[in-house]
Amino acid sequence: MSFRLTDALIAEANAPSAEALADDYDHLGNQLARRGADIEALTRHAMAFRVAVPSWGFTTGGTRFARYPGPGEPRNVYEKIEDCETVNRLVRVTPGVSLHIPWDTPDRPAELRASAESRGLFFDSTNSNTFQDQPGQRLSYKFGSLSHTDPAVRRQAIDHNVECIALGRQLGAKAHTVWIGDGSNFPGQSHLRGALDRYIASLRDVCAALPADWRLFIEHKLYEPAFYSTVIGDWGTSYHCARELGPQAFALVDLGHHAPTVNIEQIVARLIQFGKLGGFHFNDSKYGDDDLDAGSINPFQLFLVFNELVDAQLEGVRAFAPAYMLDQSHNVTDPIESIATSAGELVRAYLQALLVDREALHAYQERNDALMALLTLKQAFTTDVSPILATARARSGGAIDPVATFRLSEYRAKKVQERPAENQSTAGMIGIV
Repeated sequence: MSFRLTDALIAEANAPSAEALADDYDHLGNQLARRGADIEALTRHAMAFRVAVPSWGFTTGGTRFARYPGPGEPRNVYEKIEDCETVNRLVRVTPGVSLHIPWDTPDRPAELRASAESRGLFFDSTNSNTFQDQPGQRLSYKFGSLSHTDPAVRRQAIDHNVECIALGRQLGAKAHTVWIGDGSNFPGQSHLRGALDRYIASLRDVCAALPADWRLFIEHKLYEPAFYSTVIGDWGTSYHCARELGPQAFALVDLGHHAPTVNIEQIVARLIQFGKLGGFHFNDSKYGDDDLDAGSINPFQLFLVFNELVDAQLEGVRAFAPAYMLDQSHNVTDPIESIATSAGELVRAYLQALLVDREALHAYQERNDALMALLTLKQAFTTDVSPILATARARSGGAIDPVATFRLSEYRAKKVQERPAENQSTAGMIGIV
C-alpha cells in the first residue's frame, strides 16, 4: 500500500502551533483593521488562490554537467501524481497539474485522469516538447522544430502538438503551452524573418486543432539553447504571434526567460493592456533561466508582478483570466518542499498586492510624488502576512508549517522504500522548460 499524507497526520502536526497562530492572527487583524483592511476577506482570498504544479518538477533537475537524482524520486507519471497530491494536501492551493509530453505521457489517459481525480487533482494544461529528440523519432530537431527549414520536420512538430492537445482533451485539460528552442548560434545561420514566418504558419495548424474552449499559450525565452538568435525571444514577438493567431492564442510569461535587467512587471502590464496575457510560469532567477524557487531571489519583483495583476483584477479588465503555473528545477532541495514553499510565496505576494492602498497610490501617481508612491507599495510589501497564509491553509485542511509537517511525516523516507532507483540518468540536462 502506497503511503499517503493523511488529514489526521496534518491535524496532529498543526495542534502544537494552533494557539500561537491564533494569537498572531488576531494581532495582525488588529493592525490591518487600523489600515482599513479586513483580515477575514484576505484569508478568503488566500484560500481561493490556485496555482498549477509542473509534473516535471517532482524529480531532481540538473545542470549542463550533471544530475544528482534524489532518494525516493517518482519513477513514472503515477508516482509524480502521488507527489502532486502531497503538495496539495500540505498547501491546499495546488489541485491543478501541468503535464509535459512526452516526458509524462500516460499509456492509459482515462486511468491517469481517474487516479488524479481520486486524489483531488485535475490536469489544467499540456506542454509539448520539440526541443529534444525522443527515442525513435524519425527527424531531428537539432536545427529547429516549428520553424525548421524542412517542411517535414515542421509537420512532425505540428503533429506532436496536435497529439498533445488530443491527449489533453482525454485528461480534461483546457490549455496547451508551446515553448521551442528554435534559433541560431551563428550570424547568417538563419533567415530571421523567414524563421518567424514558418513558426506562425506552423502554429496556425496547431490552433486549428484547439477545442473551442481551450487556450494556446506561447512561451518566449531570451536565449538557450540558441545563443545568437531565438525565434520567440521576447514578449513583443510572443504578443505579435498571439495577435496573428487569433482569439485563442496568448502570451505566457516565464519569470526566468528575460535579460537580468528587464522590467517584467511592465511586460505584464503591457500584455494585460493588449488583452494577450495568458498566464505565467513562476520561478526566480539570479543570472538567467535559473528555474529557482519562486520568491527566493527577488520577492519584491514577484510582489510588483502581482501588483499589476491585482490592479487589473480590481479594475475588472475584460477577459482577464491568467493561468498560474510553477516551473522550477530543483537541484539541491527536495522538490516537494520547494514546490510547496513556492506556492506559499505566490499567495504571499498576492495578499501583499491586495493590501496596496490603491486610492492613495493613484493620487500620488497623479501628483508625480515618486517617493510616496514607492512607500505606499513598500508598506504593503513589508507587511508580514504569514499568519494569514498559515490560517488559510489550516482552515482548508492543510499544514500550518508545510515543510515541518512534510518532514515529520517521513514521507520521503517511506518513498525511498517504495521507489527503489531504476536506471536513473546522471547526465547533464539543458532542456528544462
